[in-house]
Amino acid sequence: MRKMKITMGQVVLEVELLDTPTAQRLYEALPFQASANTWGEEVYFSTPVGMDQEPDARDVMEPGDIAYWPLGSAIAIAFGRTPASQGDELRLASPCNVWGRAIGDVKQLAAVSPGTEIRCEKG
Repeated sequence: MRKMKITMGQVVLEVELLDTPTAQRLYEALPFQASANTWGEEVYFSTPVGMDQEPDARDVMEPGDIAYWPLGSAIAIAFGRTPASQGDELRLASPCNVWGRAIGDVKQLAAVSPGTEIRCEKG
C-alpha cells in the first residue's frame, strides 16, 4: 500500500492511500508544500491538484479520514468538531473525496496553528 507523510511543524502524520483517483493524483504531485489553515478542529491546506467531486464524496468524516476538498483544491483533516458539526460529528464545509486513512491519532493536529508550514512527501 502506498503511503504519504504530512509534516506540520512538530506533527508528523503518516497516511495510507486508498485506491481512488484523488489519491493517485495527489501521490503523483508529491512532494509539495503549503501553509496550514484551521476551521474549528480541522486543518486544511492547498494542493497543486485540481479534482472534481467523486461519486462517494461526503461531508461527515470518521476520525482518521483524510479528505480532499474540491471547492478549495485542498486537503482537509478533521480531528474534532467544526463550525458545521451537529453534535459530536466531524463535518467538513461541503462534500469531500476521502482518499486516505491516518496511521495514528489525528488529535495531535490540535497542535497545528494557522500559518504552520506543511510538507507532503512520499512515505
